[in-house]
Amino acid sequence: MMLSITSKLARRTSVVRQTVRAVLEGRSYSTETSVTFDIREPFKLHRFESGPALNVTCTRDEALQYYRQLQTIRRMETAAGNLYKEKIIRGFCHLYSGQEACCVGMEAAIRKSDAVITAYRAHGWTYIRGVPPVKVLSELTGRRTGCAKGKGGSMHMYCDNFYGGNGIVGAQVPVGAGIAFALKYQNTDNVCLTLYGDGAANQGQIFEALNMAKLWDLPCIFICENNKYGMGTSVERASACTDYYTRGDYVPGIWVDGMDVLAVREATRWAAEYCRSGKGPVVMEVETYRYHGHSMSDPGTSYRSRDEIQEVRQLRDPITTFKEKIISANLVSAEEIKKMDVDIRKEIDAAVKEAKAAPEPEVEEMYNDIYCQPPEGFTVRGCSPFDVHASK
Repeated sequence: MMLSITSKLARRTSVVRQTVRAVLEGRSYSTETSVTFDIREPFKLHRFESGPALNVTCTRDEALQYYRQLQTIRRMETAAGNLYKEKIIRGFCHLYSGQEACCVGMEAAIRKSDAVITAYRAHGWTYIRGVPPVKVLSELTGRRTGCAKGKGGSMHMYCDNFYGGNGIVGAQVPVGAGIAFALKYQNTDNVCLTLYGDGAANQGQIFEALNMAKLWDLPCIFICENNKYGMGTSVERASACTDYYTRGDYVPGIWVDGMDVLAVREATRWAAEYCRSGKGPVVMEVETYRYHGHSMSDPGTSYRSRDEIQEVRQLRDPITTFKEKIISANLVSAEEIKKMDVDIRKEIDAAVKEAKAAPEPEVEEMYNDIYCQPPEGFTVRGCSPFDVHASK
């Protein structure tokens, strides 16, 4: 009965959106340079007396930038999924489709000198931190032109102040606390965003990291990207307490709608200012949703219904809702959005073509990059004690 009512609501909402879209698409101009929006879902707080403002300002340039980033990640992940189905991408491949507002909103709120470390759903974060789509796709396809020379693959991509991409569940969290310790030790006012999923939220090492971070007031934002499922297990079946923003106990926390890029931006900016002021760590829960399975080997429909996925796409999709918001506010025109969509599609298509054509790494490359600055003449053994190779 409830599913029937929800499905009817989704269909009605879809009809309304189609009507609004038809009106908006007739408009080929924008008239505003800055607009203030109300936050759709109010923030929830733990051990904070007050939180971020419930209205946010977005300029025209910001709207265009955020939309381009959101759509680029979505297109890039779609391309990655297709390459995996073609067996050009091998191994593990965890897609970020549906969660784009998380990384786009957070990156908009921090500095390039701030640090980020995340789990294995890292393609979007790699792009948003500064790696072009062609370098991401080349890494996914194991090419020497990839951002890790084709040796890292889906879960191990890096760039300046981006520490990956980590394949072990929850293992990046204490590393993130260590990065925050280094930032404080070096007397900077930078912060570290340490991300993990709801599936890792019950790991003991997370609570150990929280304890140390609070003891030393480290500038770390511990961010739980709650996409509602840890692999194939819903949060309700996995956690006795699903209010992840409260799980830090003595560490203050905040909940934010992870499908609203502007809400994520404001919550992250507010949390970062708290950390920069020397008050210690914050736990932030961003409630989001992934459209695909846990990884490409998971169809994603054995533990949830197709209707559930479709409902989120229709009612809460981070790209569609943001697009409608900025067009209806006259920040951008429908024509500009259409042109951007075409440009992004061409960029990703070209990146796929380039990645496919790029050469794979030489076998000798396997022995390189073991140490950051190896001494001259450094060698490593191969498959036997008598098999020695130069390493640089």
